[in-house]
Amino acid sequence: MSDALARICAAKRAEIGRRKAARPFAALVAGLAEAPPPRGFAAALDRTVAAGGAALIAEIKKASPSKGVIRADFDPPALARAYQDGGAACLSVLTDGPYFQGADDHLVKARGAVGLPTLRKDFMLDVYQVLESRLLGADCILVIMAAVSDAVATELADAATATGMDALAEVHDAAELERALRLGAGLIGINNRDLKTLAVDLATTERLAPLVPAGRAVVCESGIADAGDIARMRGHGVDRFLVGESLMRQADIAAATRALLAPPPARRAAG
Repeated sequence: MSDALARICAAKRAEIGRRKAARPFAALVAGLAEAPPPRGFAAALDRTVAAGGAALIAEIKKASPSKGVIRADFDPPALARAYQDGGAACLSVLTDGPYFQGADDHLVKARGAVGLPTLRKDFMLDVYQVLESRLLGADCILVIMAAVSDAVATELADAATATGMDALAEVHDAAELERALRLGAGLIGINNRDLKTLAVDLATTERLAPLVPAGRAVVCESGIADAGDIARMRGHGVDRFLVGESLMRQADIAAATRALLAPPPARRAAG
């Protein structure tokens, strides 16, 4: 685990402790019956791919530790509607506060504004957070393999399934991919950002995607900037994408989303 990730996880464990004190685990379990029904996150991606499209998980993110504030005029419902209008298949919403200026309310408001299934993007370390995610309305959770042991990853993924959610297992290298495949998660997120250097290289997905067996769906994360990047990844059999920063910086997010998902113009034959 990188030093930065270790610091984030330490802060997150302290936060989880405070949340448990304020709202005991039993109270979460009791509230599950009142949670909004899951919308089927992986299924929404599958439908888009089956129809021949690139399936986009469009991310709502106000800030990041390395870049600071990404979008000052931050309105989660408006952003969600723009993404939906632009053709996104699903949403991802950052809820971590200390490092990404996120909030649980961002997810609730964004999901409530549209019909898209939504991923709760946070640092999941405890089953408590999984139940909490379902109560917020999340349809999928993120399991960062670099942040948890195999045992914890299994607990998180199993709890997601038990509550009707999907789990996106995020990996950065071949060793993490091997662990994620043992986990049994149907969605494998390949993050192109190196945790140590923070450099981004789409070749990471090109290298790891062929190692993912049939029956598992690859999600390309980080580094997608334009339709050319989408076409490049689709050329390697990857049809699902999580994109945040490059879209969040655009003035017209709906138009930028449509442009990202538009097929590149066909090349003219030489002659």
